[in-house]
Amino acid sequence: MGILLVEDEPNVVSVIKRGLTEYGFEVSVAANGATGLQMALDNDFDLIILDVMLPVMDGIQVCKRIREQNKTVPIIMLTALDSTENIVGGLDSGADDYLVKPFKIAELAARLRTLMRRRGGESPANNSYLIDNLKVDTDSKVVYRNNEQLKLTATEYRLLEYFIKNQKKVLSRIQILESVWDIDFNMGTNVVDVYVNYLRKKLEKNGGAKLIHTVFGMGYIMKEGDNDEDTK
Repeated sequence: MGILLVEDEPNVVSVIKRGLTEYGFEVSVAANGATGLQMALDNDFDLIILDVMLPVMDGIQVCKRIREQNKTVPIIMLTALDSTENIVGGLDSGADDYLVKPFKIAELAARLRTLMRRRGGESPANNSYLIDNLKVDTDSKVVYRNNEQLKLTATEYRLLEYFIKNQKKVLSRIQILESVWDIDFNMGTNVVDVYVNYLRKKLEKNGGAKLIHTVFGMGYIMKEGDNDEDTK
């Protein structure tokens, strides 16, 4: 499995490359953002590990540029900051996962395997889901509301897909974290609430009816119609 590691700290590069090689991964290295971007665009890597703080071009910008050309390659970002704002910033740029430094190589390897399983998973029997006038095509990853295409980030799309595949089910924040991000976030973070609000705003733009409802003390549910338990 070919992995691109974009990291400028030699000690970190040495530890990650040696550790992942022992787990059977083949690791190529770029020492700055510009080189990493060029390597990512010129080669067909199975996965990209991208540090946030990089010389020449930071990881957020690199991730955004990669996503303009490649919508599917899994990207995991490395960061020394674990605030909700930094997590959201990385995920909004198109990353699939994040890992806070310092970390254990075993955890990094486990997350890489999880991302690859998700990428290589079987296609669902249904490739199109409908609720109200919202349509989600899971093959093309295109979303329409009232026949207008919506522009969603990769994370917003995965969240919407999870909701629409589980219509009329109350989904807890833990379920959403584990299913959409495939990792166990620090439960003190409100990243789920932040992304639900982002998604709601896009779905309800131009007067669209509310589809994602808050179930007080339990989580969220996607369904048509009002929910008496919605928080205001």
